[in-house]
Amino acid sequence: MASRTEGEDKAVRASGFTRGTNQTGVRLYNERLVLSLIRRHKSLPKADIARMTGLSPQTISIIANQLEADGLLLKGNPQRGRIGQPSVPYSLNPEGAFAFGLKIGRRSVDLYLINFTGEIIKLLHKTYPYPRPESIMAFAREGIDQMMADLPPEWARRMAGVGIAAPYEMWTWPEEIGAPRGDIDAWRTVDIRAELAQVLPWPVYFHNDITAACAAELIFGRGSDFLDYLYVYIGSFIGGGLVLNGHLFPGRTQNAGALGSMPAPAAPSGGRRIPQLMNVASIYVLERKLIAQGRNPEVLWLSPDDWGDDLGPALDEWISEVGESLAISIVAAVAVIDVETVIIDGAFPDFVRKAIIGRTREALERVNQQGLSPFRVEEGTIGNAARALGGASIPLLANFTQDREVLFKD
Repeated sequence: MASRTEGEDKAVRASGFTRGTNQTGVRLYNERLVLSLIRRHKSLPKADIARMTGLSPQTISIIANQLEADGLLLKGNPQRGRIGQPSVPYSLNPEGAFAFGLKIGRRSVDLYLINFTGEIIKLLHKTYPYPRPESIMAFAREGIDQMMADLPPEWARRMAGVGIAAPYEMWTWPEEIGAPRGDIDAWRTVDIRAELAQVLPWPVYFHNDITAACAAELIFGRGSDFLDYLYVYIGSFIGGGLVLNGHLFPGRTQNAGALGSMPAPAAPSGGRRIPQLMNVASIYVLERKLIAQGRNPEVLWLSPDDWGDDLGPALDEWISEVGESLAISIVAAVAVIDVETVIIDGAFPDFVRKAIIGRTREALERVNQQGLSPFRVEEGTIGNAARALGGASIPLLANFTQDREVLFKD
């Protein structure tokens, strides 16, 4: 991939997608507020926006007209049936902005191109025994070149950036990943965000993969239906995210909701340390069960949306263990953060998600919850795509929502 040229830099600056970083003050805040409300409610007329924000109708009219002129909003057909002038709903323009999402996993890598409303325009998927920095860079650069070659020029000019979703400290669990120490240690000295930023003409962002998945559920899934929730995502390793008052809460070190590091509900034996939840409720544990039963585990990574129902007793045993351990961890988390909802999702088919949630709910009935406020357990809606879609959502969060204030502090 060629480095960006002076002409490309000028095109990017002219595209209007630096609005998230070079505008300040009340105007930018209000623009993001309007866009966030319309995203949540799908479409809104100016009168409803003014009522929800407390801003004057004149101010909302100016903002909506500017966002429409910028290509970010679409004006709908007048809605008649009320007294007075017909109301005109505004909705997000799907072609208002685009973004790339790069998900770096412990068993696979994905590259997504999405539009402003979260529709997946293009995607690439590759599996491997373990991630190596040089192969990830090659995949990202070649994949972006390939996708950009087919884009209409107007879409290309509306690229908001690239979001990388990857586990923090990839080198921490070489045994669980099954990677040679030397190869996995290479991640200690590699800054994949900085390397991609050197060869791409757009901003490049980096966030924890499960925080990104939580963002995807918040802006593209069911997350906007709930004010506060704990997000649980089961991938190669289990992890979590947290939404408070309708906004992502990344925490002091961008690692809030790190459920995988919670102690697992199992007594230590033989003087060993108490295991973590990730050692029980992660897909790599199912992989090892399948290998122990003489089964080929490749389907877990090659076709995460279509495992089929023939994985045998290993799958049933794993689902039971996940539900039992997750129930106790959820109650422990709710005792601290007092959320109203727990959303569970993962890199597996719908029938597996339903089975895990069913087993978790059953196990919750046996956990003493005295002193806790009631909460509910709900299904996530995005599944395997959540981390890559979440990565792609990061540039949109940075430029067009209020969540920038907590996710992108200097």
